[in-house]
Amino acid sequence: MRHFREEVLKADEVSKWLRIPKSTIYKLCLEGQIPGTKIGRHWRFDRKDIEAWFKKRISNGNRDID
Repeated sequence: MRHFREEVLKADEVSKWLRIPKSTIYKLCLEGQIPGTKIGRHWRFDRKDIEAWFKKRISNGNRDID
């Protein structure tokens, strides 16, 4: 069983995992293009949602992030 801490990611963790700048993560969040939630001033992401989002983009042939 995964720990809750491992399933909830911060923006910098998503950035490192996807190997894209953190500023791009924030841009995608503000545009509603990536699944995440803002809690106060901080963005949080569910690992499974990010994995599904990434896999969907690849399967749709949409590999470029606008």
